[in-house]
Amino acid sequence: MAHSYDVIVVGLGGMGSAAAYHLAARGQRVLGLERFGPAHNLGSSHGGSRIYRQAYFEDPAYVPLLLRARELWDKLAADSGREVFTETGGLMIGREDSAAFAGTLRSAQTWGLDHEVLGSADIRRRFPTFAPAAEDVAFYERRAGVARPEATVSAHLDLAEAHGAELHFAELVLGWEADGPGGKAWVVTDRGAYTAERLVFAPGAWAPKLLSGLGVPVTVERQVMYWFQPEGGIGPFTPDRHPVYIWEDPDGTQIYGFPALDGPDGGAKVAFFRKGVPSDPDTLDRRVHPDETEEMAAHLRTRIPALPGRFLKGAACMYSNTPDEHFVLARHPDHPQVTVACGFSGHGFKFVPVIGEIVADLAIDGTTEHPIALFDPRRVRVHDVPR
Repeated sequence: MAHSYDVIVVGLGGMGSAAAYHLAARGQRVLGLERFGPAHNLGSSHGGSRIYRQAYFEDPAYVPLLLRARELWDKLAADSGREVFTETGGLMIGREDSAAFAGTLRSAQTWGLDHEVLGSADIRRRFPTFAPAAEDVAFYERRAGVARPEATVSAHLDLAEAHGAELHFAELVLGWEADGPGGKAWVVTDRGAYTAERLVFAPGAWAPKLLSGLGVPVTVERQVMYWFQPEGGIGPFTPDRHPVYIWEDPDGTQIYGFPALDGPDGGAKVAFFRKGVPSDPDTLDRRVHPDETEEMAAHLRTRIPALPGRFLKGAACMYSNTPDEHFVLARHPDHPQVTVACGFSGHGFKFVPVIGEIVADLAIDGTTEHPIALFDPRRVRVHDVPR
């Protein structure tokens, strides 16, 4: 006989752990299912750091969600006692017409967000770790910072359990189905079968294998993160001196990076944004190859002179991309008792706390007061989306 719950959450990474917590905190009998262990490094919610920023060049429609996410990160830190967020300030560097600068400035002006605009000489004076070209400008946002993925996932899991959620790890979902509208949902795993009034999917890179009929395709891309030890040590790269940043070249290539967050031996983390290759999450190449490291090192040498310094380590993770790079966050078009949170396209982690809140709204009430129309899977097809 299948065990019965109010809500089953499939996937307990960034989004799923937050959903499990918010659902359990609202009194739901929650079962969480995760194919790996808690706060693992085999999906997309690992690597020690993720950028949080409020002025969003991807679309100003994201800003209200980011403001709420920051409130919830502060609450999560207080409730869990964990260091889940560090405010460092953030720079968006590029030419005046770059997405990183112009799009961010437009978003800040739309929402009246506090910011500064810096010329090349201002950047060098205020943040001497950077060596911008004369034509570069920067948007500086004081409230930007670093979200800690492993600590965030662990905090949400601990709080979910404290509110009565039952969490199963190392349990593989083999299949699922949902009865007609208003009916129950069923999940079969390699350990058993479960049923619930509602089902939540937050499967990360496994979305293409577990979900169909969304109307928005999700493709998986391998990405690499790099840690370098700066020449001369981490002194100029501490969080109070070296902000998070996104730097866009005239050809559209973007890198992003962080201060040295983990002491003198941890180095500074950098990565390319959207410079990966299509991959299968079950056969992902997790090695970091010398030619990849050298490509990143060459890119850094003229932009951040103390980097690359000495290469310390690298790690592979995955983006789960939609064609328009916007999320899928809604009830399933064919199964109203199923809520889907996937396709976060490489920029989702900064939203984790508010995604948990939204998923709980959708699963329990069928709607949310948060603005999520942009993420409806029934949105226009990719060839109709203006970019």
